[in-house]
Amino acid sequence: MNQLRKPIPILLADDDPDDRMLAQEALDESRLANHLYFVKDGEELMDYLYHQGHYTGRHPDGGDPAPRPGLILLDLNMPKKDGREALKEIKADPALRQIPVVILTTSKTQEDIYRSYDLGVNSFVTKPVTFEALVELMKSLGKYWFEIVELPLESTGV
Repeated sequence: MNQLRKPIPILLADDDPDDRMLAQEALDESRLANHLYFVKDGEELMDYLYHQGHYTGRHPDGGDPAPRPGLILLDLNMPKKDGREALKEIKADPALRQIPVVILTTSKTQEDIYRSYDLGVNSFVTKPVTFEALVELMKSLGKYWFEIVELPLESTGV
């Protein structure tokens, strides 16, 4: 990995506050330098990506409240707009479709797997049941998406 690159933002869309907290702890434990941003449902995810709602404008400190993610971790089962609907919108938009999306869900149904790939997901991962396995998953995702794969510069914000 090019050490001169700045850490790439990761956006996690998950309605479960415990899962969000565990994901942050696993990311910290995995020693990835990436910053993890959170949204709680598909509507908030789209607001984040389009800089709408409370993601409009700048923070008081001048920072971007919604930096373009280099990777989206997306739960399927969320209120308001589920992950399937959000994935369909993301992959239909030429300005967003290059952002890699990884489904991170408890679902193991073949229907969800097939439908997710039909909608353009980059990977489908079942949420691990232990914290140690979640740490290993974060390490693996970080290594794969930020060290091995070549991402378009536009999608990384570099």
